[in-house]
Amino acid sequence: MIRPESVTIVWQIADLSLTLPKKNHILLRMGNQIQCRNEGKDRMASWTSTVGLIAFDADDTLWDNQGHFDAVEQAYCRLLSPYGTAEQVSAALFETETANMSLLGYGCKAFTLSLIENAVSFSKGQITARKLLEVEQLGKSLLSLPVTPLAGVVNALRALRQIGRYRLVVFTKGELLDQQNKVIRSGLRAFFDDVIVVSDKTRHEYQRLCDMFDTDVSRLLMVGNSFKSDIAPVLQLGGYAVHIPFDKVWQHEVVEEYEHPRLRRLQSISDLPSLLAI
Repeated sequence: MIRPESVTIVWQIADLSLTLPKKNHILLRMGNQIQCRNEGKDRMASWTSTVGLIAFDADDTLWDNQGHFDAVEQAYCRLLSPYGTAEQVSAALFETETANMSLLGYGCKAFTLSLIENAVSFSKGQITARKLLEVEQLGKSLLSLPVTPLAGVVNALRALRQIGRYRLVVFTKGELLDQQNKVIRSGLRAFFDDVIVVSDKTRHEYQRLCDMFDTDVSRLLMVGNSFKSDIAPVLQLGGYAVHIPFDKVWQHEVVEEYEHPRLRRLQSISDLPSLLAI
């Protein structure tokens, strides 16, 4: 008999005293034997055995990105300090980015254009050409910053390759050249079968991703930090998702989160290989 771990309620079955299993465990009677099984783990084994394609978000999943944008925004607020507080500058910039998103999309270049536009409007046209050049240089600096993999990323990707059951791809949104360059600078390119860059992560784009690999969406697992972009669209389509929150969150990615049978949450990407090796 496999004895359950927690002691709360005693059951009497065929003259055997059994403790109620802990959460997610079930008792199974097989002849004269009673077995305790982890129901949650069984369900996990079921859906991970289905997965064939694993897509990884890039920014703030494989490497830090938001931290660099935050540092640039802080320097930007200092440049515009003669015209308002940092809070006022950031709020105005957020509104400018939001208004431009449908036209400019995501990424460093779109961000830089919003920085310039907002500087002119926020200063009511008083900002000098020299200061605008400084604003431009701030934005452009994001295109050449170091791209260092987050802790555990390299070992996790190497372990998944060794498991050998999955095709691995980077699936990220933003500007094509910038995102491709970041993957190369990160030193992670060799781990992936492909790198796909899209303007936005919609359900349509996730379906196209699966079509590219001749894979049903029910065999897709998306790994990312953004519930809005990486998790919700995949769950809505019938795929699987692993949410690994990052300590910095872009305001545009903040949405209400929820639980789902095809969703798992991890504190670190280091835990991903053991999750998928069941």
